[in-house]
Amino acid sequence: MLVLHSHMPYVLSHGKSPHGTDWIFESAIECYLPLLDALERLRQQGIKPRWTVNITPILAEQLDDPAFKAGFEEYCEEKIRYAEEDAEMFSNSGELWMTGLAAMWQRLFRKGLVQFRHQWGRSITGAFKSLHEDGCIELITCGATHGYFPLAGTDESIQAQVKIAVDTHKKRFGFQPRGIWLPECAYRPGYGWKAPAGTDESIWERKGVEQFLQENGLEYFFVDSHMIRGGEPLGTYWQKFPQLAEMFARSKKLFTPPAEERSEYEHYLIPEGVTIFARDPQSTVKVWSGEVGYPGSEWYLEFHKQQYPGRHRYWRISPDKADLGAKQPYDPWQAHEHTGVHAADFVEIVKGVLAQYKGEHNREGTLVAMYDTELFGHWWREGPEFLYEVGVRMHQDGNISMCSGGDVIDQDPARHMIHLPEGSWGEGGYHSVWINEDNAWTWEKLYPCQKKMRTLASTIRDGLAYEISVQAARELLLAEASDWQFLISTWAARDYAEARFQDHIDRFNRLAEMAERTANGGTLNSEEKDFLLECQQKDACFPDLETHYWARLDHPLMPPDAYKA
Repeated sequence: MLVLHSHMPYVLSHGKSPHGTDWIFESAIECYLPLLDALERLRQQGIKPRWTVNITPILAEQLDDPAFKAGFEEYCEEKIRYAEEDAEMFSNSGELWMTGLAAMWQRLFRKGLVQFRHQWGRSITGAFKSLHEDGCIELITCGATHGYFPLAGTDESIQAQVKIAVDTHKKRFGFQPRGIWLPECAYRPGYGWKAPAGTDESIWERKGVEQFLQENGLEYFFVDSHMIRGGEPLGTYWQKFPQLAEMFARSKKLFTPPAEERSEYEHYLIPEGVTIFARDPQSTVKVWSGEVGYPGSEWYLEFHKQQYPGRHRYWRISPDKADLGAKQPYDPWQAHEHTGVHAADFVEIVKGVLAQYKGEHNREGTLVAMYDTELFGHWWREGPEFLYEVGVRMHQDGNISMCSGGDVIDQDPARHMIHLPEGSWGEGGYHSVWINEDNAWTWEKLYPCQKKMRTLASTIRDGLAYEISVQAARELLLAEASDWQFLISTWAARDYAEARFQDHIDRFNRLAEMAERTANGGTLNSEEKDFLLECQQKDACFPDLETHYWARLDHPLMPPDAYKA
């Protein structure tokens, strides 16, 4: 089961104060269109690889936005012009090979434009929908804006992330999704929870993540292997973060280490009737790792060395990976040869793992290979061609079958029920990437906003105040994206992430105040009207959004005072 997780935080530019859109344009030309090309080539050969593909709701919102479609075409045209300028420069200096590589970039971007405009009718989501309808893939969903479920400050915030995901998936693709990629593969059972950041010391019973999934018709999700086996998360940051250590201790009381052996190659039910699949570690390292995996081959395109100002790449990784000055020119023919070799090796690894499992347990297992889609084509230029080769070779093999999450549930329902511990697929296996000394302040600011949104949804039903509260909800959703904490922790675009998070929090707080004042009979001045319009234009995702998604939950676990801000 090959699972591809496609996600991009909201970076689309509208009106004034643009977020910056190069990230999504790059992913479209380098990842999504090449992936569609690989799938279409397989479809034309009668091959249905049954890949499980997640397109997060916030990514789909951007891909369907007219601003993306117009901006993407302009981006491709600009990249073609830069490649033409590079070709002229290389030609004038007598660098024939590099001139040819510049022509390669011209052809690739022109091909992308043709695919986008003519083959797929300017609809990337529509292309994936057609592949789902033909049985080539199974489309699943994710949290609306990739919010980190276990650390959310209210159950209603998780409820909104899940319900918006399912509703927008139905509207966009025309069917109820069966599976969900939990953001960061992060799961939390229900237990007496206390906020790990801020000053709120109250403990209250939380619903488990799986309850929200079951209530919304979602049948399966994915976790990392350590959660299946019951191993404890790694790391020593508990000593510096006692609130989180206390939270882990409370959740651990619910979990008894399994007496029986558990395996990543089995799928299991958890008490709410939802099925879980776990990531295979053996195939993971061969694709994820730039050191020991396929992407680190000296023949593949070097990611970090670029030709400015167009930022096209003309060099291969080369034997000396560390010295950018020692990089040798890229050879696409050699890269293509190695792609086939690596695909063949990957298939043999998968077969070997499954054969060993069958030999030891006398039954067929399921190997789940889970990756970010953006790895294929962006970080690893040859990745989409690798996936194509894997699809062809697995189809031709005869001893292995390709399947989606729904296929497995239909053909081989889970035979065992287990309890799942808390954790994620992040470093250390717990929450340390998303809450630590560098980014705990984001949760301190987010928790009051999540409580405030619950109040707005419960008290404001119509009129201008409702319109304002809907935009406040959008700002909260965008602030909840787990990308901001990740980028802060890893120092990757840290300043940008901090600024984006703070901007959405500031907008939410101002809009919430305006909504409450208007609901109580107040009016907006001209500056506030302009501010509301700017927010609506700049942060324009989920046009059909309603605040009932944040309505207070009515379940017996909720204490009477749980809604107090």
